[in-house]
Amino acid sequence: MTPMTSKVCVVGDFAVGKTSVVERFVTNHFSDKYLSTVGVKIDTKDIEFPARGVAHKLVIWDVAGSDKFGDTEFAYLRGASGYIYVCDGTRPATLQAVENLQRQITDKYGPIPSVLLVNKRDLTADWDVSDERFTKIAAGFAAAYRTSAKTGDDVEQAFIEIAERIIENDLRGG
Repeated sequence: MTPMTSKVCVVGDFAVGKTSVVERFVTNHFSDKYLSTVGVKIDTKDIEFPARGVAHKLVIWDVAGSDKFGDTEFAYLRGASGYIYVCDGTRPATLQAVENLQRQITDKYGPIPSVLLVNKRDLTADWDVSDERFTKIAAGFAAAYRTSAKTGDDVEQAFIEIAERIIENDLRGG
C-alpha cells in the first residue's frame, strides 16, 4: 500500500464537541467531562483504503474553539489538506459560526476539502436544527453529517469521508 499522510484541522465554536468527535474517532471513547482545548491538540489515526491501495495517516489538529480566527489560529491551519467543521445541533448560533469560519478559511487558504458535522444528535429533546436549515448549510460543504460523539453516530464515516476527499484531491493534483 502507498503511504499517505494528511493534516486535517477540526474547527468550530466553543463547546460544540470537537475534542469529543476526535476522541470518538481516534480511540472510540467518549467522556462527559468538558475540558476546553487551549491552542491545539494533535492526534493521529491510520485508515486503510485497500481498493485504492492507500494507507492514509490522518494527523488531526483539534483547534481551540472560536467563532472567528486570528493570526495564531490561522498558523495552526497552515498546510491542512482538509477541514472538519463542527457545530452543535442544540445551539443554532454555532451553525453561523461555522459558516463564518469556513468563509475566513477559504478566503485565506482557498478551497480545501471539508465536511460538516452537526453534533449532539443524541440530544433529541434539545435539537434545534430543522431539516431545511441542515440542508441549506450542508450545501456549502462536500458532505454533511448529523453526528453524536456520545453514541458515535456517523463520526467515523465523516472522518473516512474527509480522508477519501483528500485522496481524490491529491489524485487530481489539487
